[in-house]
Amino acid sequence: MVVPIYLSALILILQCHAACGEIFSSLADMEGLVSTEFELMKQLDNYIQEEEIRLKRLRGYLEEYENNHHEASEDVSKYLANPLNAYLLVKRLTSDWKKVEGVMTQNAGTAFMINITQHRGVLYFPSEEDLNGAAVALMRLQDTYKLDTHALANGDLLGKKYSRQLTAGDCWELGRQSYNNGDHYHTVLWMGEALNKWDDESNKTVTRNEILEYLAFSTFKQGNVKEALQLTNELLKIVPYHQRAIGNKKHYEDVLRQLGVIPEHGKTEDSDVGMSEPFNTANLKLKKPPGTFGISNDHWDKYEKLCRGEKLMDPKIEGHLRCRYVTNNEPYFFIQPLKMEEAFLKPLLVIYHDVIFDEEIETVKKLAHPRFKRTTVMNSATGKLETAKYRISKAAFLKNKEHHHVLKMSRRVGAITGLDMSTAEDLQVCNYGIGGHYEPHFDYARKNETIGFNKDSGWRNRIATWLFYMSDVEAGGATVFPALNVALWPQKGSAAFWYNLFPNGEGNELTRHAACPVLTGSKWVANKWIHEKNQELRRPCGLTVDAET
Repeated sequence: MVVPIYLSALILILQCHAACGEIFSSLADMEGLVSTEFELMKQLDNYIQEEEIRLKRLRGYLEEYENNHHEASEDVSKYLANPLNAYLLVKRLTSDWKKVEGVMTQNAGTAFMINITQHRGVLYFPSEEDLNGAAVALMRLQDTYKLDTHALANGDLLGKKYSRQLTAGDCWELGRQSYNNGDHYHTVLWMGEALNKWDDESNKTVTRNEILEYLAFSTFKQGNVKEALQLTNELLKIVPYHQRAIGNKKHYEDVLRQLGVIPEHGKTEDSDVGMSEPFNTANLKLKKPPGTFGISNDHWDKYEKLCRGEKLMDPKIEGHLRCRYVTNNEPYFFIQPLKMEEAFLKPLLVIYHDVIFDEEIETVKKLAHPRFKRTTVMNSATGKLETAKYRISKAAFLKNKEHHHVLKMSRRVGAITGLDMSTAEDLQVCNYGIGGHYEPHFDYARKNETIGFNKDSGWRNRIATWLFYMSDVEAGGATVFPALNVALWPQKGSAAFWYNLFPNGEGNELTRHAACPVLTGSKWVANKWIHEKNQELRRPCGLTVDAET
């Protein structure tokens, strides 16, 4: 523990007089004690002032925690449904709490912090990975739904006020996380916002030089060399001997000389390339990172447009779609026909309404939640299951025998689709986190892949997918099919159904689909993947290769 200067002085005074000894034996020596008492009073006063400053800081932290906790506890689900609130909660319990710990561990707080550390096995603390994941989720939402950085920082989502404004420190942390991920595009956006907010903050939540250091380098990495030099000069005005900035300044000047922006010979004055007006990212040429998961730019563009609710389907195709009551030749549905909505005709993509009930939904949520694990994808090269940034959710599998509601749901799927459910996988229940999504993918196994196959049972490929929607989602969270220009929006109690394969067993590439990021709300789904085995007579091959029936 670092001992404050005033305590060090006090210790030296006491040590000195202890060494002298026998002061009581002479009044002349005791006159010096008056000076000692004065020095002790002065140092004690300094100590009390420092403690009061420290306690005032801690009281400020406590008030902020109390205010946010009060807001959250009124309706936890609603509070966390807002991605800004979710991110800020994780930030308060990671990077913000480290600041609190730093203040508390000074002097008397050490013992208290040891007590908290001992209880970390009981208390649930998010990790640095959680903070990074929450930050990346906000970037994903920002890109997919074209959210303005300034509006998002002010708590606005699609024109609606959802939360308090972010501080310069909140924006800085988002920029820092982006920087750590090598994402200089979002670093510039959020460090730029942090810089502008810093100018307006009376109670500074981050230092200006901390912002400038990240912002300058990421601006350079985005190809804006002159602006990077301007920011670096500003940084050097604050911290003249910043070694990294000095090296970067020279490099940026060399690049600008090669480009002919500044004279080839002679030293450039800082004023020649200084900041003359507030930093504005709109004046920069920023390169947005491309989509992932091997998706073409055109396909990715369609995916994001559909997620935003843009209409892409040809009106002629849409004009042939119908909603109707059907029985699917199942006697049970003669009494109460099914409500079927056609979303596309070839391949057939339908939505059935009111096919799962509230009691069943609560049952599967209750069974699944304690067993949730991060969803995985199969590595096509190694064949191993692993987590991936293009699939963010948690899931658990439920067997039919675990509850009669699960069994009823499985039987209902079989009755509606006419398929044999003995070769269907267990019910997978999923809940999507902050910005939860699953980028465009196929449910069936393509050539040289094993995902979708059950090798031990010989069930072969996934012939069809059934997807229950178990919650409404306030914004975002659609299931989209970019090749079909179709978007299905979650509606509690409904379910989507489609065939992944042609009747001849070949995969239908038009069934590539994605789960759009959840903007606000909590998305719950449950799906059944049905395999080929035992479906030969239920869905026989057609007379042509691409026959649908």
